[in-house]
Amino acid sequence: MPDGYGLPTTDDGMLAWADVEARLVTATAYWLATVRPDGTPHVVPRWGVWLDHRFWYDGAPTTRHARNLASNPSCALHLESGTEAVIVDGTSAATRAPAATLGTRLAEAFAKYHDLGYQPAADAWDGADGGGLRVLTPRRALAWFSFPSDATRFTFPPATAAPS
Repeated sequence: MPDGYGLPTTDDGMLAWADVEARLVTATAYWLATVRPDGTPHVVPRWGVWLDHRFWYDGAPTTRHARNLASNPSCALHLESGTEAVIVDGTSAATRAPAATLGTRLAEAFAKYHDLGYQPAADAWDGADGGGLRVLTPRRALAWFSFPSDATRFTFPPATAAPS
């Protein structure tokens, strides 16, 4: 960030990845930014789950964001708060989840949406088309809970990120 923002000059006060990741796990509303083929931005709210250090979400391949990602997999994910921010940059890819393994774990994680009427079964993403399942794999993240004193950038891999 530019000089003058008052960012920490040492690792003192920087966030731990575990604290940032905990917010990604418990969040219910995420904002996904993609780029249309003409280069203009597109932002859409998404439901999803943070599991195994990645963001898993589903939706029809015909949606605008999925079509954008088909031509440019780069994207950004943001939680709702602008004062306690978590921003993840990465790439999104279509995938599938076998019901007996990952599908079961995803269905359990999606339980946070049951009260909102969304209850996918473990086999929802097991078909040939993956049920519209996508996974965002992070490249970097930026987070702060008390800007500017704890603004922290993380890079991936490793699976457990360290401040950079």
